[in-house]
Amino acid sequence: MICPHYDAQRCRSCTLIELDDDQQLAGKQRQCVELLGPGIDWLPPVRSAPSGFRNKAKLAVAGTVDHPTLGILDPGGAGVDLRTCPLYPASMQAAFDPLARFITRARLEPYNLATRRGELKNLLVTQSPDGELMVRFVLRSTEALSRIRKHLPSLRDELPALVVATVNVLPEHKAVLEGEREIVLTDTDTLRMRLNGLNLHLRPQSFFQTNTEVAAALYRTGRDWVAEANPRTVWDLYCGVGGFALHVAAPDREVTGIELSAEAIASAEQTAADSGLPGLRFAAGDATDYALSAPHAPDLVIVNPPRRGIGPRLAAWLEGSGVQNVLYSSCNAVSLATDLAAMGSLRPVRGQLLDMFPQTGHYEVAVLLRRI
Repeated sequence: MICPHYDAQRCRSCTLIELDDDQQLAGKQRQCVELLGPGIDWLPPVRSAPSGFRNKAKLAVAGTVDHPTLGILDPGGAGVDLRTCPLYPASMQAAFDPLARFITRARLEPYNLATRRGELKNLLVTQSPDGELMVRFVLRSTEALSRIRKHLPSLRDELPALVVATVNVLPEHKAVLEGEREIVLTDTDTLRMRLNGLNLHLRPQSFFQTNTEVAAALYRTGRDWVAEANPRTVWDLYCGVGGFALHVAAPDREVTGIELSAEAIASAEQTAADSGLPGLRFAAGDATDYALSAPHAPDLVIVNPPRRGIGPRLAAWLEGSGVQNVLYSSCNAVSLATDLAAMGSLRPVRGQLLDMFPQTGHYEVAVLLRRI
């Protein structure tokens, strides 16, 4: 991939950009094999398009109200404009200039890290497979809310694909993307993510994989592995918006999805209701607490934790639970290896690397564990 921002040293986030696609994929596969050990039947890795694959842009806003920058901040806190970053598809890039003009029109003063003045901190833009957009304005306060409401029709005229717009309030001066409070400005409050014949509903604060095509492949892999095991009861822990749970639902199968985020659970429940899939139940809660307090273990458990992994408590529960099969989807093979070492009775028998994040050292890896 050719990137003028990398070549000009404005952004060096794509740490593997100087390697070709085959070298990147081979290195990631080699790392997986070394970390997870022998005895795993590795399926062919899932490739990603090298560019234009991101469905979400996390844009720090800087500069001035008349000349805002959308991208990242340099070490001194100044804005680096990355509207033409090749990781974003052209259809998403086309939304950035209208959003910059809207910032000027609505007089949304970019937040200045050094002076701690200004209102607009970040723009979070998500695109569905159908090209529809969710735009979230992360503000320090609600001072500009009336101006955003006033000028929103003009933005929608420029961006007909905009279906969900919100204001997220982040009053604290800290290095996070968003706050807890979300104000929906449109009649529609979910973005439809069409995936493998399902219409997943994505709410503003719900997590979804960054690479839609590779996410679809991940869920197909999970669906196939679970179908082969043919469990009667399944738990999907860290279920997010229900991707795995919805894909493995089947007649005469009970599937329970557990996720800490109430927003994500609401998304999953909406998709389940719309789809009419049988045997699905979702609940908001901590995955480990749910497992440890449940009176009975299911036939199969799916875990898709954050980078830190499932941790020693859940790993110990799985080890002693009697669960026959575990599908573990990980974005960090190092923490995955640590968790596997704590579950000696559950042996990884099948694996697949999915190149969710080309140009970087990150990836997704799915492994199927069977009790020995």
